[in-house]
Amino acid sequence: MPAGSFGGQYVWHPAADDRRLARACIDVKAGRYLGADRALRETRGDFGTRAHRSLVLASEAADSDLAERWLAEAPGPESALLWARVAMLRALRAEDSGARHTGTLLGIAETACERAALFDPRDPTPWAARLALARIRRPRDPAPPGLLTAPPGPWSLLARALRLDPWNREAHHRFLAFYFARHGGTASARWDVASFLSHRAPVGSVLRLLPLVALAEEYDPSSLLAHRTWRQPQWVATALRGHRNWLPEVPRYRFTPVLDLSYLAHALYLGRQEPEAREVLTAMGPYAARMPWSAFGDPGDQLTRARRALGLPVPAA
Repeated sequence: MPAGSFGGQYVWHPAADDRRLARACIDVKAGRYLGADRALRETRGDFGTRAHRSLVLASEAADSDLAERWLAEAPGPESALLWARVAMLRALRAEDSGARHTGTLLGIAETACERAALFDPRDPTPWAARLALARIRRPRDPAPPGLLTAPPGPWSLLARALRLDPWNREAHHRFLAFYFARHGGTASARWDVASFLSHRAPVGSVLRLLPLVALAEEYDPSSLLAHRTWRQPQWVATALRGHRNWLPEVPRYRFTPVLDLSYLAHALYLGRQEPEAREVLTAMGPYAARMPWSAFGDPGDQLTRARRALGLPVPAA
């Protein structure tokens, strides 16, 4: 179903309207890797699509031995990348659950990322995966000039990724997540990093939405008036700039960037910018992401409430 239309129910699968990826996910679930090979092979040089597809495929493969089997049977840039992504997810899940074998899985994941980088030295995706793992090892490289709080962190890993792709979406998001409170970061560092990274990005870049991601991450549901934060002029202005400068870029994407659209729509809706919020939700069509709606309750209920308030179709009860 094309984005922009709504068929009466939400589509939560992260493949969204990327049909090649959706078919590859079905293959992976069935224990086959040729579809994943095709889906990743055609993204060489298209780093945004490559990062997205490899992460979605890894989420489908993480509970099976497909990635290990593919790498053993057909070693190459695509199989090495999927193995790195699977190993990354397993290490992060172990860390989140407090598993005792987290350190072992972290070492495996870091080695897998290094191997993937050797197979394709031009690809920043293995370095974005290393940035995701940084919240476990907590490196403390000194910050570059220009940040008020000079927060230490995985700056060298970020630099490696950005040398290959200066505006790599995932690398920036993974780096910002290092400073989330749930990963051991502080509010001062999080805001400093979000501001620094977003302001250095081009005006039409999706990275200009990073402060909205940090804002949603900081939301405290126990504070009755916290939702009013989005009505403050600075956040309304940030959301409106995203609508004005980034939303026109969306038709050029190979797939609908559902998560980024979700953050923008959410900020515009809570900021009471109704025409703009309606336009962004319409651009999403039936495709939905759980964040940032899940910070406020059940994501489906929250999204339905927003769509109904904006006069958009909602799923039948």
